[in-house]
Amino acid sequence: MSEYVVLYKEHASPGSAHRAVRAAGGTIVHENRDVGVATVRSDNPEFIHAVMKERALDGVAHNRVIGEAPKTKKKAAKVERLTGTKNKVSLTGVPSKNEEPLADLQWDMKQIHATANGSYKTEPGDKRVLVGVLDTGVDGDHPDIKPNFNRALSRNFTTDIPTDANGNEVDGPCEFTSCVDPNDWDDNDHGTHVASTIASPRNGLGMAGVAPNVSIVNLRVGQDSGYFFLQPTVDGLTYAAKNGIDVVNMSYYVDPWLWNCGNNPADSPEDQLEQRTIIKATQRALDFAHDRGVTLISAAGNDFVDYTKTNSDDSSPDFPSTPGEEPHDRTVPASCVSMPSEGEHVIPISATGPSTRKSYYSSFGNGYVAVAAPGGDKVDTADQRPDDRAGIWAAYPERLAKERGELNADGTPNVPYLVRSCKGDDCAYYQSIQGTSMASPHAVGVAALIISKYGHRDRSGLTLSPDFVERVLRGTATAKECPSPRTTEYVWYTKSGGEWVKRTSTQTCEGSKEQNGFFGNGIVDALNAVRR
Repeated sequence: MSEYVVLYKEHASPGSAHRAVRAAGGTIVHENRDVGVATVRSDNPEFIHAVMKERALDGVAHNRVIGEAPKTKKKAAKVERLTGTKNKVSLTGVPSKNEEPLADLQWDMKQIHATANGSYKTEPGDKRVLVGVLDTGVDGDHPDIKPNFNRALSRNFTTDIPTDANGNEVDGPCEFTSCVDPNDWDDNDHGTHVASTIASPRNGLGMAGVAPNVSIVNLRVGQDSGYFFLQPTVDGLTYAAKNGIDVVNMSYYVDPWLWNCGNNPADSPEDQLEQRTIIKATQRALDFAHDRGVTLISAAGNDFVDYTKTNSDDSSPDFPSTPGEEPHDRTVPASCVSMPSEGEHVIPISATGPSTRKSYYSSFGNGYVAVAAPGGDKVDTADQRPDDRAGIWAAYPERLAKERGELNADGTPNVPYLVRSCKGDDCAYYQSIQGTSMASPHAVGVAALIISKYGHRDRSGLTLSPDFVERVLRGTATAKECPSPRTTEYVWYTKSGGEWVKRTSTQTCEGSKEQNGFFGNGIVDALNAVRR
């Protein structure tokens, strides 16, 4: 028995689509009628070919294969921490006047003027603005998220996947009998970090987000392991559209293809069909959300490359749909697209470091990147060695810190990328990581402030045209020209076998000061965005 995602023809009636699925030998187990996408199971070995013979169906993609729960304990999720950091952060948590206890760590908020004397004073956000975090989940009980967490609207659109088609561990053993985590749960830590950057409150504990008064809605579309599949993405976007969500953060790409190519000769005909289906289905969901007032913001990617050029991809497909399937090398022309970041109506965000340079890992491209935002750059340092202080600090689930052995017996962190802040008996943890995943929520926070400032009332609170939000976001960004010379050789060092190893990446910035491939229209500015 295999599982697929099937795309209905536009304007096909549900009845005709259902009959077509049955005729192809499939059984619908989940359906999204808003955009015409269904998860289907079939034991027909020719199901894909049968689908394409049906006039009411427009595409088909392999979905995950359900495996048996492994006996091994779940591993910690991979995050971009960069081992070999040289500075252990030690803070007492004594706040400056009007600032949160850990505000001194937040070079990122200073870069975009989201501070007590900046945007917090002019426009801290409005609780009626709903921000959807399409991610791995959000720890809704984290003390520095809970005050702004909307539990009633939050949803989980995923089911944990114990193993893949090759028997390799994916999410590991399910924590709950149904394999469906609660809507306030994060086994990865990625979604919690994103939510905190957007909207941690000013409550005298830890640190504040860009928009400390807005509401966070967990729209769980990512697996514990960090995979993001098509059906949950479609479901999360349509739910956001139908439930008054004002802006969403999408710090991921839809697996299993980093870039989707409709006719790449390096891919089999079935793989080409799958990629066309991913493009069409995701775009339908993006259109559905945009047309209903959702501002769509996405990370630009951590691939070191220009998305407007031909690139190489040796990572796709990164999840096997059938036993024995492995990634293969392929040349990817610029016509191929990464979804959702290259989808229509989406605002892609590149990352900056503390010096405001484009982060060494951040993908880029003139006409691709809309704006830049702080994402961290741990080697944006004098000696190009990694330093956790140059990452982005935000909330981290205490449960994961304990499970991963990152705390001493007294509750203090024993790793350099974690810090603790306490207010009375309430303590909370924060971690330093980097990525365009961290840049995107800064832009989302600014978008939430724009909606707070200029939005008008609707049945769900406040609303504002996504196109207007994008114009303000771009128009109030601080323009930053390409480096000189335009071709930059990034140099950094990582520890390997106890030795420092030199790494390099050569990247070229194209465009003008007002719009270029590294920074788009500039670095977002929270204060500029709300004092027009």
